[in-house]
Amino acid sequence: QVQLVESGGGLVQPGGSLRLSCAASGFTLEYYSIGWFRQAPGKEREVVSCIRSSDGNTYYLDSVTGRVTISRDNPKNTVNLQMTDLNPADPAVYYCATGREFGTARCNEFTYDSWGQGTQVTVSS
Repeated sequence: QVQLVESGGGLVQPGGSLRLSCAASGFTLEYYSIGWFRQAPGKEREVVSCIRSSDGNTYYLDSVTGRVTISRDNPKNTVNLQMTDLNPADPAVYYCATGREFGTARCNEFTYDSWGQGTQVTVSS
């Protein structure tokens, strides 16, 4: 069974850090483009970061650039999202998904179709 499972969310103080992990079962993540998305209550889902399968090219949402790093851990079959300096704009449910690469498009333009169940990130003092 093909499945994505996110983990690593939780409650953190402003300025704190979290490392989210997207683990796959039933397939090898290394061969897929992966996106991390977030959705806060009442807001549209947005792509936070993604990594393209063909060349490792990455994308970061402007508001997280410099604070977030996406990386692959192929032996563990995971894609991680290291987040630092978390602030009140970051709380949301964070999801990972597999993307369909096409042409020279950046990974934030891909269609994403297989999704995990999400992990909650809360920032509060």
